[in-house]
Amino acid sequence: MNRFVTRGLAAALSITMLAGCSGSKGASKENGSVYYLNFKPEADKQWQELAEMYTEETGVPVKVLTAASGQYEATLKSEMAKSDAPTLFQVNGPVGLASWKDYCYDLKDSDIAGQLTSQDYALMDGDKMAGIGYVTETYGIIVNKKLLKEAGYSVDDIKNFESLKKISEDITARKDELGFSAFTSAGMDSSSDWRFKTHLANLPIYYEYQADGITDTEAIKGTYLNNYAKFN
Repeated sequence: MNRFVTRGLAAALSITMLAGCSGSKGASKENGSVYYLNFKPEADKQWQELAEMYTEETGVPVKVLTAASGQYEATLKSEMAKSDAPTLFQVNGPVGLASWKDYCYDLKDSDIAGQLTSQDYALMDGDKMAGIGYVTETYGIIVNKKLLKEAGYSVDDIKNFESLKKISEDITARKDELGFSAFTSAGMDSSSDWRFKTHLANLPIYYEYQADGITDTEAIKGTYLNNYAKFN
């Protein structure tokens, strides 16, 4: 798309946790089967291929069901209510864990836990390792250098938030002349709003938690929300 693109102020992480189901009939020792409820539609093909390879190697049947985009939590609730519940499923960080921690097996002594290079990838529920991160998503500023040059700028001109704001406003003001605007994903429609209400919103919350030395709270104070509002 021929536009100048930005997707965030700075790099950050979004971690999806893989959890093992505890007390689920989907983990039946008698059947010796695995039922995996996949979070990522874009990875369905790879999971299906991996399931086939695992079955060929071990003889253990593996079922992979992929939830529709944006419907994982609803699908998980529905599948957990069935007699053959998922053996493996995702919790989307601490918020998801709050709903599903009673179903999560303690992975602390598992082989995969021993392969962790950092405990930052472990999702803990007290002393219990309730999940292990298997997806990390990073984001930052993505720029179309060619279009930026057409607007009379270079990446070197973007040194801080103030210069980014100034250049973006200038390009937007000249969008009819240039044939493009500053942002491709600046709306709050369903195709873009998750960038602002989840990924980008994580930044002021992260730094507030860091400044206050906490890992959880009933309500944030909004210490850095003014900076967040400026970006929006």
